[in-house]
Formats: sequence, C-alpha cells, structure tokens
Amino acid sequence: MNKWQALQGFWESFGIPAYDENSVPDDATEPYITYTAQVGDFESPLVLTGNLWYRSASWKDISLKADEIARSLKQIIKLDDGYLFITRGSPFAQRMKDTDDTVKRIYINLMAEFYTAY
Repeated sequence: MNKWQALQGFWESFGIPAYDENSVPDDATEPYITYTAQVGDFESPLVLTGNLWYRSASWKDISLKADEIARSLKQIIKLDDGYLFITRGSPFAQRMKDTDDTVKRIYINLMAEFYTAY
C-alpha cells in the first residue's frame, strides 16, 4: 500500500464513506468524512485534518464517531516502503457550526509521520 492509499484506508476504516476534501461527489450524503490528503517523509511530522459530517438534530452520533476515532489512534500502518504513524493532535476534535442547523460537523486534528525514505 502506498502513502495515498494508507490515508484513504485509515479514514475508510471507521465504517462511513471517506473522501479527499477536494473530491467529494456531488451526490454524497451524510454521514461521511472529508480529509486532507498530504504526504511527507521521515522526521517531517504533518498535521492531518478530517471532518465528520452528519445530518441530525443531535450531536450524539457524530460525537460517538469522533470518540471511536480517538480510541483508534496511536496507530501504525504498514506501507510498501515503510510505516505511517498517526496520533491525536491538539485539540483533537472541535464541534463546528454550520448555517444549516441539521448539519453537524466535527473537525479532527491529527499528527502523522511517514517512516519512509521519501
């Protein structure tokens, strides 16, 4: 698995669709995740971000999904040419307001490092 596939696989592992934030289909329906797609190399930690998107009057389900992501972290993902290490950033999660009161969004902040030659 290459670096890009590892990022996609990480975000997809939470049981809802995940999209690079620049490639969300027009027909995407909540819940889903959008994420920044960037890669680096050894000794160059990156800030990775994701957004959980739900349509609900309640924060309950989206908050439970954020908690699930938090519990999964300090994760090491095997790559074809090394490893990807992902952990929580600070702050880890923030609730965000939307103009539509039925749209709930939580902004996720992660730290990542690619243990690879490039």
